[in-house]
Amino acid sequence: MKKATIISIGNELLNGQIVDTNASWLSENLFSIGIPVVSGYTVGDDINRIKRVLEMSISDAEMVFITGGLGPTEDDLTRDALAKTLNVELQLNEASLNQISEFFKKRALKMPEINAIQAYIPQGAEPIRNALGTAPGIRAESKGKLIFAMPGVPAEMEKMFLDSIFPDVKNITKKSRQLSYAVKKLKCFGAGESAVAELIGDYMKRERNPLINSTVHHGIITLHIIAAAKEKKTAQKLVKDDQNNLRDILKEYVFGTDEQTLAEVVAEKLIAQNKTIATAESCTGGLLAKLLTDIPGASAYFIGGWITYSNKAKAEQLSVPPELIERFGAVSEEVAAEMATQAAKKAKADYAIGITGIAGPNGGTEQKPVGLVYISVSAQNQCDVKRFIFPSDRNSIRIRTANTALNLLRLKL
Repeated sequence: MKKATIISIGNELLNGQIVDTNASWLSENLFSIGIPVVSGYTVGDDINRIKRVLEMSISDAEMVFITGGLGPTEDDLTRDALAKTLNVELQLNEASLNQISEFFKKRALKMPEINAIQAYIPQGAEPIRNALGTAPGIRAESKGKLIFAMPGVPAEMEKMFLDSIFPDVKNITKKSRQLSYAVKKLKCFGAGESAVAELIGDYMKRERNPLINSTVHHGIITLHIIAAAKEKKTAQKLVKDDQNNLRDILKEYVFGTDEQTLAEVVAEKLIAQNKTIATAESCTGGLLAKLLTDIPGASAYFIGGWITYSNKAKAEQLSVPPELIERFGAVSEEVAAEMATQAAKKAKADYAIGITGIAGPNGGTEQKPVGLVYISVSAQNQCDVKRFIFPSDRNSIRIRTANTALNLLRLKL
């Protein structure tokens, strides 16, 4: 079995300015074709440290994947460190230089001289075309090990990997591996990770095949079902059987598979039923409407929305009676219900969602703490309101609230 290691390069990763999403994305894609990542390194912009990490990585695995450090500035040292590790000089690649020049020309810009450095690659290595930016990738070999260097910008890295590296790696592993792998994700919402683990019981045992791993992000639980077998078809059947069994156990908690989002699932249901939705948001500040309209073709089901942050806006734009706000407070079951009811009425929508809450970090009281949220769903002249407390930071509270609202709507559709 071929193994991989990942190197993430850049001071910004070490000082907390940027979160390294590249490593997890690469790990997931590599594992999908049976290549486990056995080690990972994050290193700053220092040529000797990068060289040392490269040497360790080459001894760790058969494939090394590098992200970052291919820009045109003095702190972009991946090219130099790789050349030093391979004990060769950097040399100009004319084809890469032409591609970089063309990148600027298409944008009616003059190429800065500094960008020419990006066309230099270690002698004996091959450039990898960058379809979205100026930094070519690099493909090299050392001691029979493959090394791929890619830009640190996620969009550039992902496209380069999928277009130019992934097919090559798949062919290599197909020839060498003894086992085939199949991977499927099951997306769940509405129960905690421990509750899901308790429900599926022995399916989480480490010695099982398929192996099931669980991750959670903003309330969305992803069950990764990973099967290994000599034949690909056998591995796929193992995954499919587990997927069906888990669906039977978890029932309404399962909302989708693989990369499906709650918003996509809700959109599909609305379109299939020829129904429409409107939103009235306070503490989420339009996030729910954004998620619903991130889906192409959203005009088929999304009529419109209101962001009524102040009490005045609730009264003037949504016709929420001021005396209702005065009596129960803006963050209350009664106001949430009125927000959804009025949004459905004004938009003439089949469904409407009202959200009011305290996202923090200030504004909470003992009776109404930070994280308190009321979510209402209006449908067919009836409005249901749910109360939640999401104790977390402001951003997480808003995301969790929007996801919960989508899930409540999903369960009604």
